Amino acid sequence: MHTNRISPARKILCWLAATLALALLAGCESVTLTNLTPASMPENPSQIYTFTLRITPRTNTVPAASILPHIILDGQSYEMKKSPVGEGLYEFEYQLGAGRDDVAYYFLVNYDVEGNNVATPSEAYTEVAHAQIVRRYVLALEVNRGPVGSRVSVLGRGFTPGDKVFFSGTPVNTVFESPTSLSFFVPPLEANKNYSVALNGTPGFSQVGTFHIDASNVSVFPISLNLRTRDRQTLTFTIQNPAPPGGTLLDVSTDVPESVIMPEVIVPQGQTSVTVTVEGGKAGTGSLFLKGFGAGEVTVPLTVTDK
Repeated sequence: MHTNRISPARKILCWLAATLALALLAGCESVTLTNLTPASMPENPSQIYTFTLRITPRTNTVPAASILPHIILDGQSYEMKKSPVGEGLYEFEYQLGAGRDDVAYYFLVNYDVEGNNVATPSEAYTEVAHAQIVRRYVLALEVNRGPVGSRVSVLGRGFTPGDKVFFSGTPVNTVFESPTSLSFFVPPLEANKNYSVALNGTPGFSQVGTFHIDASNVSVFPISLNLRTRDRQTLTFTIQNPAPPGGTLLDVSTDVPESVIMPEVIVPQGQTSVTVTVEGGKAGTGSLFLKGFGAGEVTVPLTVTDK
């Protein structure tokens, strides 16, 4: 039988190749990279955002001094710095250009693997990740229950004049105050029930929470109105408890809108009643309606006659 003997030079080459393969394999398994950067980050005025990486050596053959992490952003490589928060954490602060709402990045880490008095350079890297810059975010409702007409704030930022609050799919009276301030009036819906609250605007629907409408009563004096055209008469509304911050909106409607002229009815904060002046318009007969109170609706009969 004929056999080929392996030359000493070839043995050396095979040994080197095997050693290199083992070193590369060891390098791939020597550190664990954990991306701690959130997938979405609230917009801030500085437009500076922090990217965080945890590097965990899986063997004592990786000297800590040899670890050199980088972040690749917009095609550029940046060296990351040790974080003061904890061991093995590295950070990089990056300022995004105006108007950007997404950035792609990945981490690349160079380090050495020591063995047999030889330090073998190795590297590890993460998959490409995306960070979304959120210009609007909703934290919570200021309170989660109250009677009809209560004014409730929504906590968050990035609000716009086009935002609208919805109660279980029904739009409600929404007040835009500033990009960080938005409120709504509890709508005249059935009491003693929970309603899902959402905010709708250009970015779409954002779930805010759940709100419970408590039962309440209101009395009106006088209990009916008889007016002539252009005559005026006062109408007083009284609620059970002092109005909360922002006041209590009494959403008065009518089936004869051309016959009655009256202002918006809001019981001031801390008060239990408010008096408004009602003016007669065109002749007609109908009612004023106030939903969400007592048995569900308070009715004030109304008659307007020509002079």
